[in-house]
Amino acid sequence: MRPQGTSSAVPLAWVLVGLMGYASLYPFVGWRWPGGEGWSWLALPMPPWRDRFDMWANLLGYVPLGALVYGAAVRSAWRPLPGALWAVLLPSALSYTLEVTQQFLPGRYPSLLDWMLNSAGAALGMVLAGLAQSLAWVDHWQAARERWFIQRSGGALALMALWPVGLLFPTPLPFGLGPGWEGMQTALLQGLADVSWAESVRSAVAEVPVPTQRLPLLLEGLGVSLGLLVPCLLAYSVTPPSWRRLVMVLGALGLGFGTATLSAAMNFGPEHALAWIAPVVVRGAWVAAAVALMLVWVNQRLAATLGLLACAIMLALVAQAPADPYFAQSLQAWEQGRFIRFHGLARWVGLLWPWACALWLLGRIATRWR
Repeated sequence: MRPQGTSSAVPLAWVLVGLMGYASLYPFVGWRWPGGEGWSWLALPMPPWRDRFDMWANLLGYVPLGALVYGAAVRSAWRPLPGALWAVLLPSALSYTLEVTQQFLPGRYPSLLDWMLNSAGAALGMVLAGLAQSLAWVDHWQAARERWFIQRSGGALALMALWPVGLLFPTPLPFGLGPGWEGMQTALLQGLADVSWAESVRSAVAEVPVPTQRLPLLLEGLGVSLGLLVPCLLAYSVTPPSWRRLVMVLGALGLGFGTATLSAAMNFGPEHALAWIAPVVVRGAWVAAAVALMLVWVNQRLAATLGLLACAIMLALVAQAPADPYFAQSLQAWEQGRFIRFHGLARWVGLLWPWACALWLLGRIATRWR
């Protein structure tokens, strides 16, 4: 029997659950008890309107969750039928809970149609995952994973899959994921507003100036390089030194540039899709590629250590990067347009990805893996 490694489907499914909850209940303010008698608020109404984009989003949004739950069940040696039932019932229960909870928020409207589409999307994801299993695609993926990665690589694979999702949300520094100081300061001040014993801390936070000047080109290029280098080193930490690491470098560069171009096209239109590629971005990418190629033959523990260091420096640079007018315009487009449906998904992945990556790399350094 082949040794079982950790499945990346489990952490990815939990990430999707959290992000769906955020997207469904955003902005989490104005909670009130819904009207109606008794337990009537448990019944979901059918909406009087139909939005084709919204319907497709509700259907397709739950497809990955259904597929991931089924994949996690199969990887845990469940029988196909119980795994298929859980792959539909769990996402459906999550959708119903979120739809009912929306009745407690002003400006959010629970919908029986949304719940039906979410459940159908989960069922479609389960069917697709079952089809992939019947065609032995899962076995082929497992065999390829065992050739390319170490056994306990599920967390790293989940992080690598989430990296391009974080790049979809506008970033003040190209490829620089993580929170900027302006957002952190606002969140801290709001969180400490009603805490009497933390007044001194609140005053100290308020006195820290918000960056307004653009970073020097050298530091901006360094941020670009580190933003591309961190996922490469994350992959190195779960991959034995070999030619396969070269493929990962090329894949990270292509995926990073492709995702950033897609984000620019969604924000400013297809005619401006490549406007973000400034000379400093090109130079930073070349530096990242050169450093990644020089580190192809380092051992996995050293790769994890260098990745942790690169992640910490990237976070420091992103915190000092100001939000330029184009970045503010992008945020407005995401928060007021149709991209609000993906606001929570991409935004929180971009904010939390470096911290999750740093914690995983720290655990990778501290453990002894074969």
